[in-house]
Amino acid sequence: MKLGFYKQSLKKRIQVLYIFLAILCISVTGVGSYLFAARSIQGSALELKQGILNKSVQVMDEHLRHIVVSSFSLMLGESFGQVMKDVSNNNSAHYYQNLSLLQTSFDQLKLVEPLIDTTYLSTPIGDFYSTKDFPERKTNFKEKYGSYLERPGWNTLWLGAHQSELFQSKSRVLSLLLKPTVIDNHNFPDVYMVVNMKEEAMRSILEQDLMNNQVQLFLLQKDGSMVIRPETQTYAFNTEQNFVSRFNQGTAGDFNYINASGEELLVNYSTLSMNEDWVMVSIQSKADLLQPLKQIRWLIFWIMLICTVVALALSNLLASALLGPLNKLQRLMVEVEYNDLDVRFQSRYEDEVSAVGHKFNRMLDQIQVLIQEVRTSEQEKRKSEVKALQAQVDPHFLYNTLNTIFWKSENGEKSDVSEMIVALSLLFRLGLNNGNDITTLQQEVQHVRQYLQLQQKCYENLFTYTIEVEDDACLSVRMLKILLQPLVENSILHGFRDKAELGRIEIRIYRAAGFLILRVTDNGCGMDAAQLANAVNGTEAERRGYALPNLRSRLSLHYGESASIAFSSIPDIATTVTVTIPIL
Repeated sequence: MKLGFYKQSLKKRIQVLYIFLAILCISVTGVGSYLFAARSIQGSALELKQGILNKSVQVMDEHLRHIVVSSFSLMLGESFGQVMKDVSNNNSAHYYQNLSLLQTSFDQLKLVEPLIDTTYLSTPIGDFYSTKDFPERKTNFKEKYGSYLERPGWNTLWLGAHQSELFQSKSRVLSLLLKPTVIDNHNFPDVYMVVNMKEEAMRSILEQDLMNNQVQLFLLQKDGSMVIRPETQTYAFNTEQNFVSRFNQGTAGDFNYINASGEELLVNYSTLSMNEDWVMVSIQSKADLLQPLKQIRWLIFWIMLICTVVALALSNLLASALLGPLNKLQRLMVEVEYNDLDVRFQSRYEDEVSAVGHKFNRMLDQIQVLIQEVRTSEQEKRKSEVKALQAQVDPHFLYNTLNTIFWKSENGEKSDVSEMIVALSLLFRLGLNNGNDITTLQQEVQHVRQYLQLQQKCYENLFTYTIEVEDDACLSVRMLKILLQPLVENSILHGFRDKAELGRIEIRIYRAAGFLILRVTDNGCGMDAAQLANAVNGTEAERRGYALPNLRSRLSLHYGESASIAFSSIPDIATTVTVTIPIL
């Protein structure tokens, strides 16, 4: 074979080598591109699904946490306490009176958390429930829940979806089994409360962030049994022991799995923090994910066929006319490899190599357009995220404020109640700012003053504050809204958290060399040098809250490199955060 090859003419050898090299290069490039694209798509899909899955887990955990908090709040109520006193005295004479007292608590529990379907309280002096829910008289509580009650060392116990046999509706529910809180150091044996949640509502929470119908989310027990039964189940995997053992190896992760039918699945999983026996699992068929790449295989085939024909036609000119332009094109590709996308191919020839060069130029143009589109898209995405963070109201702040208003109202402190309601209303109005991101310094100062007044009412004798604007002309300066409130919030929540003496917050605003300086100083516990570095980089701040990373992102988005945020701290003496922004 070698001897026959050497006897061929140079033209034939060039044609053979050219065709062979063309087919080989295109095959390697095509197959490699296909495999790379498939691996990249699979990795991106797993990463994206893991992010969405983690958000779904956070949402589910937040709902479960709210249900637990609401349930224990009911137990801390006066009506529940009265019932527990009768249980302690084994006094069943007031049963109907206690049943009537608990109706309001049961109704309030449903109003606070719409996911709750029914509530059932089992005690030695009788069972209590909402009279609107029609309990099942023939059902004995201990017969249905006896196996769970015998488990040692539990206070809260989550049960997966099942038919509610305590009530006549027989609806599908998830249940939270609770032991009552200890009152006056007294335990209450044989007293349990069952809070039932609607399975359909919980399923809606589970499926609300699905990307498409190719992805399915499941909430499972660690043994693979269903916690929430899906409406349509494409993948029957919970009976396969190999699958269940994979997501028992950690709290979160992803893996590829081939089921009993031979189908390869991409699996993401994450354990709920509220109940570590529950795992949220996301499943997608790898074949469905890579379906669009099938066209690439046909494209590679047609490119190979076309290039073979072109190789036969151009092989005669390869030794002379083709080598020069190809070398030039190669040099341009090397420059592109080093991220120089401004180079362009130019040639006096109008042959196939020139056509490739012009296509190369069009490809560079398209790449630059795509890069710009990606940058624009990322900027818009970050702006949307910032607006979403701006729109968020700290639930703890809102809860504390409303709770303080309630108790002051109960204590007859009408003046404080009026002041807090007006301050809260003004705080929301200034924060919303008619949907605009830009406000004036005067409105910004009013906004943070209302926030500080509300926090002083919520945390009495915790801190004092002063606000100093050195030049009244600065009050009309236009600026990005809600810059001061995250800084004072950080001082109150973190600076004064472990401080015994009275805290002090000083806000000083002045103009310097075309910049507006916003300086917030407190005498809180402060941060050491390592914490300051982490705060600047976002790592420590993200663990403690979103205030500083959000503020830094918003400054970067709106002002670019013109704005800055600086920190200095002497623990228990003075911690200062200085924000510098250009005057618009």
